[in-house]
Amino acid sequence: MEFFRQSLSFLSDMLWGYPMIILLIGTHLFLSFRLRFPQRRILTAIKLSVTDDKEGNGDVSQLGALSTALAATIGTGNIIGIGTAVALGGPGAVLWCWLTGVFGMATKYGESLLAVKYRRMSEKGYMVGGPMYALEYGLNAKWAGVLFALFTAVAAFGIGSTVQANAISTLTTEEFGISPWITACIITLLVALVVVGGIQSIAKVCTALVPSMAMLYVLGCIVILCFNYEYILPSVELIVSAAFTTQSAVGGVAGGGIMLAARYGIARGLFSNESGLGSAPLVAASAKTKNPVRQALVSSSGTFWDTVVVCAVTGIVVVSSILSYTDAQILSAEDLDKVFYANIQAIMPNMDGGTLTKIAFSKIPFIGSTILVFGLYTFAFSTILGWCIYAQRAVEYLGGYKIVKAYTYVFLAVVFIGAIMELDMVWTLADIFNALMAIPNLFALILLSNVIAKETDKYLWNNNLDKDWE
Repeated sequence: MEFFRQSLSFLSDMLWGYPMIILLIGTHLFLSFRLRFPQRRILTAIKLSVTDDKEGNGDVSQLGALSTALAATIGTGNIIGIGTAVALGGPGAVLWCWLTGVFGMATKYGESLLAVKYRRMSEKGYMVGGPMYALEYGLNAKWAGVLFALFTAVAAFGIGSTVQANAISTLTTEEFGISPWITACIITLLVALVVVGGIQSIAKVCTALVPSMAMLYVLGCIVILCFNYEYILPSVELIVSAAFTTQSAVGGVAGGGIMLAARYGIARGLFSNESGLGSAPLVAASAKTKNPVRQALVSSSGTFWDTVVVCAVTGIVVVSSILSYTDAQILSAEDLDKVFYANIQAIMPNMDGGTLTKIAFSKIPFIGSTILVFGLYTFAFSTILGWCIYAQRAVEYLGGYKIVKAYTYVFLAVVFIGAIMELDMVWTLADIFNALMAIPNLFALILLSNVIAKETDKYLWNNNLDKDWE
């Protein structure tokens, strides 16, 4: 088992080395400049997300598609994941995570545009699409589409089920002393009751759940920042400076700090907002929309909310809570660094990201733990729902609708198993399959960038958002 654990860690380190970081950030930057920064139209994107496009073709509303995608992305990556990034990559990881979100909005825009442009009608009469269809019909590379779909179906067992179920069961055991086996049974039953109704049922639950859970969580973070008000500006200063220094998180030892911060920040950023992963387009293809650009804008707003807002706030909350852990006086930037690493070693010598987040929410008297528990439960549960539909779409591409039901049963079984697994190995597996999904999707985005740019010029920059797709 130890050899297997080390092998997974080696593979994860290899996949998330310099090549992946360059490919991911390079795609974000390339599309941002190539498309003339569609991030500038974020207010339009938000407005479209709450506008019902009744004249468009599709199966769910734009808000329903966005809510389902947000349900899959606003999860443990926003709570435990950010704490883990800070623990392993230092405070600078927060900035890299945030930058991944800012520039990742263009990537989410591009992949969602391609999903709608190349979507098809399924044998059951509903819309299906995603990177595998863009690869097959846009690049004539069905083999790459098959690989992406296969990686997605397997990745759902990590990022979309075991990680989330494990987070719920671990917290339930710690807070209430309930056996993971009991928690596993309850989670599996609840997921089964929702996913049996297909994408309409999942979208309906997510539309009702996502806004309220996100607002409550952000409100809790704001309350914590009120308690930590003296440390907000020092935290921001430390986050920015640490992102470009050579000091590493573990004990403040010199060497490799930039790479560690970038690696864990970018990895958690992708885990959180999934820009470049190719998952959100799987549900974006089902949206009722007049043209691909409208839904692309709506999808890009998901990255804005998830990472640019929620993850940034979480990162500042975690770092400010670490700085305020002792009564040490902060006089300079060097003091910031020393206080942070001294406190983080005192808090958790084993570098457990969940501990950091828990300590941060303990700042709120009486209800802090309750808000964290509720947030983790709802975030993780909704992520399972979102990833179930992602996996179903991938499996349908691989073998048709006839094998979707069988896969769903396996998915539910993995949710159950995930609730009783060890968390460290689950996170490593999630990172591995995130990378394997991202690679074919990112190459599709680069090779089809002319198609994305053409549609963007036609509908967005020429003010034709209300025109039907030709």
